[in-house]
Amino acid sequence: MAFALRKRGPSTFERAADGSMTLIEHVRELRNRLFRASLAILIGFGFGIWLAEPVRHLLSQPYCDLPGSKDASGKCLFVQLGPADLFLLNLKIGLWVGLIIAAPIWLYQLWAFIAPGLHRHERRYAYAFTALAAPLFAAGAVLAFFVTAKGLEFLMNVSGDDISTTLEVTRYISFVTNLILLFGVAFEFPLIVLMLNFVGIASAKRLLSWWRVAIFVFFAFSAVVTPTPDPFGMTALAACLSALYFAAVGVAFINDRRRGRGKEVYAGLDDDEVSPLEFDTDPVVAGQRVDATAPVGAPEPIAKPAPIERRYDDMT
Repeated sequence: MAFALRKRGPSTFERAADGSMTLIEHVRELRNRLFRASLAILIGFGFGIWLAEPVRHLLSQPYCDLPGSKDASGKCLFVQLGPADLFLLNLKIGLWVGLIIAAPIWLYQLWAFIAPGLHRHERRYAYAFTALAAPLFAAGAVLAFFVTAKGLEFLMNVSGDDISTTLEVTRYISFVTNLILLFGVAFEFPLIVLMLNFVGIASAKRLLSWWRVAIFVFFAFSAVVTPTPDPFGMTALAACLSALYFAAVGVAFINDRRRGRGKEVYAGLDDDEVSPLEFDTDPVVAGQRVDATAPVGAPEPIAKPAPIERRYDDMT
């Protein structure tokens, strides 16, 4: 018994890339991908609720390690102002954990919808930037956790012995999570520097010339976002951002050398600098003699058109 081989048609990605999909098919694809992403986030939220209690204890560790934060039985002391505050806090933590757990799925769905509209080299750059974004964000989160521990120690020592300090659990967790999010986003700044270089907006030499402004901005930003006025947290964040900036500039130099940038005729000149003149000492010699052209003859006379009754017959 012979089986006929079925010819497989183009995939959804190929049809979206070559523009053969209709608008209704694009809307249907967006609906399906949003449904899959929402389902993944919902399942991740279920796991997040299960992990909310351990994650809350982990975020409370910087405060619980401080002296005077525990009672006689060794339990960490927090205050709850409302009866539903802890329940809502666990839901919030569960949502954040669920987004992190389901990130590979909903990020893939987002990428699968956007990627057909990009060129091949743009997709390659997106893969590299995404692979760098995750570890940079994780490094920023770890630094934020470390700065939080040092900052809380400083703030708790400011109050005297006559003041008893007990933190409210919702405000404390929001403080830690906001700091982790802020530090993680700040660590993505080198990707912006690389993007400016890869798309050809700024060369590596120009990026290196901005190092004074960049370091000033890093220290000013660190002084604003760090929770304590002590120089430790500000210096740690600014030093890490400065190191990442110079590392990104180093990658930009490699990219410029690979593409051959800087070897153009006027590459070493600024935009407002006049190009140098070349004073050639070679003598100017006379050119070859050009013979005169023959005169153009007069045009031939044009014959007089025949009368109209001779140009057409009775039918036309």
